[in-house]
Amino acid sequence: MTQAPPSTGPLILYGAPHSLYTGVVRCYLRTQGTAYIERPTSHPDFAQRITPAIGRSIIPVVELPDGSIIQDSVEIIDHFERAGVPWPAYPEGPLQRVLAIIVQYYGSQAMLRHAMHYRWSYLGEQEAFIKDAFAAGSGPDMAGKIMARMQSYLPQLGVTEASIPLIERSFESLMDILEQHLRLHPYLFGGRPSVADYGLIGPMFAHLGRDPVPADLMKRRAPRVFRWVERMTAPGLDVPEFVDYGTDYFIDDSIPETLTPLFAHIADEIFPELTDKLVFMDVHVNHLQPADGQPVCDKPHQRYLGKIDTQFRGVPVTTGIQPYLLYLLRRADAVLQSLDETERSRVIAGLQRHGLDQALPGERGYSVDRRGHIEVWEIPS
Repeated sequence: MTQAPPSTGPLILYGAPHSLYTGVVRCYLRTQGTAYIERPTSHPDFAQRITPAIGRSIIPVVELPDGSIIQDSVEIIDHFERAGVPWPAYPEGPLQRVLAIIVQYYGSQAMLRHAMHYRWSYLGEQEAFIKDAFAAGSGPDMAGKIMARMQSYLPQLGVTEASIPLIERSFESLMDILEQHLRLHPYLFGGRPSVADYGLIGPMFAHLGRDPVPADLMKRRAPRVFRWVERMTAPGLDVPEFVDYGTDYFIDDSIPETLTPLFAHIADEIFPELTDKLVFMDVHVNHLQPADGQPVCDKPHQRYLGKIDTQFRGVPVTTGIQPYLLYLLRRADAVLQSLDETERSRVIAGLQRHGLDQALPGERGYSVDRRGHIEVWEIPS
């Protein structure tokens, strides 16, 4: 967190309506009833005050009334969680909490492939909508350049002619799984959204639930999923269909049967890619021997460390590696480390039942932290 020249007035969210990670923060603030003003990156304050303060042009950014600046959707959520909110987003049960973080990772990282495919591979069928969104967010002069840059990311996300049929099948399967769960429950872990919901809503709203082609598919195939998207983007807990359901997470750290297919789906999607990325980082760190606090990439605006050849549902793909994934998943490791031996064994057994025990990085001799709004290597002393 840094200080910009003090602002006056309410909390300000710098972002864009079509931005995946802005959508996460917007949903969280609306759910909590936190008043804010949203400004696009074309607002003069973003270039004049915010970008110099954080060292790169990136969204979302929250500016607090005291002038403090927070960048990154997870950091923003965690800031408000520490301060206290009406609807805390981390389940108290350790198994639920660890699984929620894994789902958050899946939505915010692994589903970039789905989100970007449906936005840019179908550009010809929804160009007017996409172009208008980018012009509104960044200004007409920058819209075309930003759109071209975003479209160029498809290869490093593993979006190819061979993988596209699997990506689309995956999205349809995910909708079918969520449709069955959301017929019985308003949110993934019960009566209020968790970090799992906030992780999924990024791609499921900004791209897949808003862009014309995937949004139409969602409405026709999975109406309860589309309703969940509406619920997540509405103020407070928008749950008129669930009278007297309550606002708690599932009792006794339990996992309903309707979530079992979701965890199986996630396990099928993230491996072996996640394992291959962690191995790449192991080798890289062993060779580099970085100092604690050293940026993970050569330049602050860079987020990709390199590329690997791996697989997505059995099809070879080449994907970029964001060390940020380690920052996300370390929060699940921290949950395990806080438990006594009996509870730790119970949670690990639960993860094994769902095929997700290898999603936690575990001890590797290094980690990734965020300091000064960028990812840095964290090396134990």
